[in-house]
Amino acid sequence: MLRLDRLRLQPDERFAFFQGFLKNPARVGSVIPSSRFLERRVVELAEVDRAQSVVELGPGTGGTTRALLRAMAPEARLLGIELDADFVRILSPMRDPRLVIHHGDARDLERHLRMHRFPAPEVVVSGIPFSTMPRRLGREIVQAVFNVLAPGGRFVAYQVRDRVGELGREFFGRPQVQVELLNVPPMRVYRWVKPSVPLMQQAS
Repeated sequence: MLRLDRLRLQPDERFAFFQGFLKNPARVGSVIPSSRFLERRVVELAEVDRAQSVVELGPGTGGTTRALLRAMAPEARLLGIELDADFVRILSPMRDPRLVIHHGDARDLERHLRMHRFPAPEVVVSGIPFSTMPRRLGREIVQAVFNVLAPGGRFVAYQVRDRVGELGREFFGRPQVQVELLNVPPMRVYRWVKPSVPLMQQAS
């Protein structure tokens, strides 16, 4: 049986994440942060080591953020966009010159990139819970990701339910889906690669 102490969670990180869940479960979507097994799967599917510009939507308390930074090249940059002010305060002391933490809305992704002078990202990773937000809001976020992602870029989202899979198909087509069981709760990990030619042009 899987023991929780093997998931490498720091006690203060668990408590902060749980507080965030209690305050706004629709935004956080889980009672504890991601396991190292989920972090590893996300990093591998996103191919972060090949990217120069990376965006993380909903970094939370920073577990996946640290995994991304460990895998990134020394000259790459990471923009973390977090809506929860308490999580932003937790993330802010992270000292890495490649990392920028921005307190803002994922729907304004293009504006955030311009503000911090980031080029079109080759990777966007998202842990925000699409299944607990209004469908229209989720669609706007996925569209924002599609609009800024470089051609051939990867969009990777880890979720409990399939909502993001439904939303992503409209813009990116059919995703690659894997399941990480060594996480509480188990997570589906969705991966899309942005086509060089938009789906609408392909259909015509």
